[in-house]
Amino acid sequence: MSVIITLVVVGVVLWLINLIPMQPTIKKILNAVVVIFAVIWLFRIFGLWAYFANIAI
Repeated sequence: MSVIITLVVVGVVLWLINLIPMQPTIKKILNAVVVIFAVIWLFRIFGLWAYFANIAI
């Protein structure tokens, strides 16, 4: 249940960022930061973070 609530909050934050009048490049950067944090949070919740952290590049 907390995953759904958090994803709704992330969606509202993204929506609010797009409502604020600012330069489009800053909006893109803020949207990317919010999405990256949400994806990392989901990886940690579902236990995939340890898997991805051990991949050698």
